[in-house]
Amino acid sequence: MKIKDIVNHDIVNLTNCEHEPIHIPGSIQPHGFMIAFGTDDLKINFCSANVNEFIGISHEQLLGKVFLDVFGAQADTQLKRYLGNFAATKTSILKITLCQRDFQCTLHISGENYVLEAEPDTHTLNDVSDVYNQTALFLSYMNNTSTLRELCQLIAQGTRDITGYDRVMVYRFDKEYNGEVFAEACADNIEPFLGLHYPHTDIPVQARELYLKNLLRLIVDINYTPVPIFTIDEGTDKNLDLSLSILRSTSPIHVEYLQNMGVGATMTISLIHRGRLWGLIACHHYSPKNLTPEIRLAAQLQGQFITSQIDVRQSNEEYDLARRTNIALEKLNASELPPLMESFKIISVNPELLRLCNAAGVSLLISGQVFKNGLAPSDENVVVLSEKLRAYSNDTTFYTDKLINFVGDSKELCEDISGVIYHSLGNNNSIIWYRPETLSEVHWAGNPDKAIIKDSRGLHPRNSFNLWKQIIKCRSNEWLQPELNAAANYAHALQKQISMLLLSREEEKYRTLNETLKEANAELENINWISTHDLQEPLRKIQLISSKLMYGEQEEIIPQYVMDSLQRMNVSADRMQTLLIDILKYTRIKNSADGFELVDLNEIVSEIADETREVFHEKNGKISASHLPSIHGVPFLIKQLFSNIILNSLKYSDPARNPEIIISSSPNPVKSAASKNKLSYAVSFKDNGIGFEQQYAESIFNIFTRLHGVSEYKGSGVGLALCRKIMQTHGGNIVATGTPGEGSTFTLYFPVD
Repeated sequence: MKIKDIVNHDIVNLTNCEHEPIHIPGSIQPHGFMIAFGTDDLKINFCSANVNEFIGISHEQLLGKVFLDVFGAQADTQLKRYLGNFAATKTSILKITLCQRDFQCTLHISGENYVLEAEPDTHTLNDVSDVYNQTALFLSYMNNTSTLRELCQLIAQGTRDITGYDRVMVYRFDKEYNGEVFAEACADNIEPFLGLHYPHTDIPVQARELYLKNLLRLIVDINYTPVPIFTIDEGTDKNLDLSLSILRSTSPIHVEYLQNMGVGATMTISLIHRGRLWGLIACHHYSPKNLTPEIRLAAQLQGQFITSQIDVRQSNEEYDLARRTNIALEKLNASELPPLMESFKIISVNPELLRLCNAAGVSLLISGQVFKNGLAPSDENVVVLSEKLRAYSNDTTFYTDKLINFVGDSKELCEDISGVIYHSLGNNNSIIWYRPETLSEVHWAGNPDKAIIKDSRGLHPRNSFNLWKQIIKCRSNEWLQPELNAAANYAHALQKQISMLLLSREEEKYRTLNETLKEANAELENINWISTHDLQEPLRKIQLISSKLMYGEQEEIIPQYVMDSLQRMNVSADRMQTLLIDILKYTRIKNSADGFELVDLNEIVSEIADETREVFHEKNGKISASHLPSIHGVPFLIKQLFSNIILNSLKYSDPARNPEIIISSSPNPVKSAASKNKLSYAVSFKDNGIGFEQQYAESIFNIFTRLHGVSEYKGSGVGLALCRKIMQTHGGNIVATGTPGEGSTFTLYFPVD
C-alpha cells in the first residue's frame, strides 16, 4: 500500500495570491490530530501525521482501516450515537475515548468524508462555571447599552475576560471591505489599535469566503510547524476541503503577517449580518495560547449576540435622525400650495427641504425651469447634471457620496459638491439634493498601498504597521438610510404636485378651448341664420328681377349681349342658392345618437331609385343593388348620404358609356383599418364614371374641394364632405378608391353596435 501526503506545495506569487487555495492546505496545526472516514463505511481515508503522538498509532496503521477495527466497540458506539443525531448535534462537542485517552472533538462533513478533529480533554468544572457567570453578566450589561458601539465595546471586554487574550478587537468592514477597529479591550502594557483602519487586501476575498462558512478560526501558536495529512495513493488527485476545519493550517502569508505584528496566537469569530460578513471579533495574544472548546463556544456566543443586535442598535441610533427628517417631511407636506409654477419657487426656498435629508443645497428642474436654494451648481450645470444622472439611473433614483466617480468627464460639476441624491420626477423633471466635500483623515495601520511586498525572497505581507494618515478628498458625508427614505417620500409627493400642475394647465387649456368652441358655434349659428334668411332673400330678388328682364314683356328689345349677361347672372344665382342650401344641410348635422333607429338600407335604396328614375332615364343609366343589411342610424341622414353618393356618380359619369351604379354589401361584418378596427357592415357604391387619381382619395371629402372646373361639372363642393360628416355622426367611416377613365368606388363602414 502506497501512502502520500496531500500538502499543497504551490508557491504563492503576485499572480495567484488572490486565488491562493487556503481551503485545501493539506496540513493542520499540531495541537490536535485529524482523521477523515467515509460517510458510508467509516473507513479511514485521511489522517494527520501526528496521530501517533496522541493515540500511539501511526498514520500508516490507520489508513484504509474501519473505525471499529481500530478503536473498538465502545468508541464506535460513542461515534455512531453522535452521528445518529448529527443534524441536531453537529455544532456541539463530541467527547470520546480513543486508545484509553479522552478527547474533545468537532465533526463536520467534507465531500464524502466525516472529518473528526480531536484535542485532548483538559477542561475543568471551573471553565464551565466561569463561562456561565460571564455570559449571564454579559446579558445584564447588554440590556443597559443603547448604541452599537457601546455594545461592541462591552463584548470586546467580555470576550477578553472569558478568553484571557491580551487584545480583543471588534473589527467592522465598510462596503469595500476595508476594516476599522470599532471597539477594543487590551492589556495596559500594549499599544491600542482602536480607530485604526486596515485595507481590504489584509483579508483577501477567499479568506472572507471562509469566514462566512466557518465562524470560528483558531491559531494556537503562530510559529507552529504544519502537520501534513496523508492518504492512500490511488493514482488520483485526492484532496480534502478543510473550509470548516478548526485545525486547518494557515496561509504562510497570513502567518508572516501576524509574525510581523508580533502576535503569538489568535482567535477570530465571524460576525454575519444579513448574509454578509459585517465584521470580526479578532483576539490577539503575544505568546502561544489555546482555549478549551467550551470557552471557544462561549466566545462565539458573544459574536452571535452582536449580530442579533445590529439591527436593533442601528435602529436606535437612526431613530432620532428619522424623527427629525420626518418632522421636516410633515411640514413640507402640510404646505398647501396652488398648482402653479410659482409654487416650486416657494418649495425650493423652504428651509425644511434641506433639513429633510441634511443637505447643503437643493435644485428643482421643472418644465425646463431651475429653482435652487443653498449650495447648488449653476442653472446650466443643474440641467447638465440632471440629464447625466437621469441617463445613469435609467430615469429613476440615484445617490452617491463621491459624485466625481460618475461624472469624471465633467469635473466642473463637482467643484463645490461631492454628494447628491437624485430623483426623477418624470418628463425630464427632477429634484437633486447636494452636499459639499468633507475632508476626512483616515488612520491606517501602515501604508495601505504596500499591503503585499515582493523582494528577493519572494512575496511577503508588509512589515510596518506604523500610523499612516490619509486625507480623503472629493467625498461628502455618507447619506444615511432615514435621509434617503425621507428624500424618496418627498420626491413622490412632489411628483403629485407636478401632476396637479399639469392637470391644472390642461384644465385651463380645455376651458379656453371650450370658450373658443362656444364662440365658434355661436358664429356658426349666425352664419346658419344668415344663410337661411339674410342671404337667400336678396338672392331670390336677383333671380326674380333677372327672370322678368329675360322673359317678361318689355317695350324695347334687350340686346343679345345684355341677355347673355342676365343668363350668366341667373346661373350664378342658382349655383349660389344650391351652395347655401348645402351649407345649411352640413351645419345642421349633429354628432349625437339622437333619433337612431333600425334602418333597412334596401328600403332607402328603393326610395332613391324611385325619386331619381327620370334622371337615370335621361342618361340611359342603371342602378342595381344586392341585398343590404339593416343598420342603426338616422333614416333621413342615411337617405341624404345614399342620395349624395348616387347623384355624385351620375354627375361624374363618362359621356362615352351609359352610367351604371352597383350597390353591394359584404356577406359578413368586417374589421380592418378602413373600419377603424370596429366590427362593421361594409356597403360599396361602384360606378363606371370618369374616376379620379388615388392621390385625391382623401381631399375629395374636404368641404368646397373640387377636382374639376365649374364649367365642366356643376356642384358646390359640399356633397362628399356632407357624406363624411354623416358617417362620422354614425361612428363609421367612408373610403373612396378610383381609377381615371374606369370609375370610382365609395365604401361605407357602419359599426355593428
